[in-house]
Amino acid sequence: MAIPTLSDEQLQAARKAATEARRARADLKTKVRTGEISLAKALDVAESDEILAHIRVSDLLKALPRVGEKRAAGIMTRLNIASSRRIRGLGKHQLLALKEEFS
Repeated sequence: MAIPTLSDEQLQAARKAATEARRARADLKTKVRTGEISLAKALDVAESDEILAHIRVSDLLKALPRVGEKRAAGIMTRLNIASSRRIRGLGKHQLLALKEEFS
């Protein structure tokens, strides 16, 4: 399948949409980092939002205070969550386990 050729207007719209999506995901991670919202609340918000559902679980965990690369990887291994998993791809048991871990 060939990549479609986009007009300048379509390219600009795609760039704008991508930028807005990155900002929305960064905003959620900032709110988690500052403690404005809890991990459980962030997971609930991301489940219902198409854009936020694409955040990697490891990135969201690393946004938490006192959770770095190593601790996030350990938690994900213990809860049987793949390192490349995004919030949308989590099962209900994995979501529940994550919420219990940080409640």
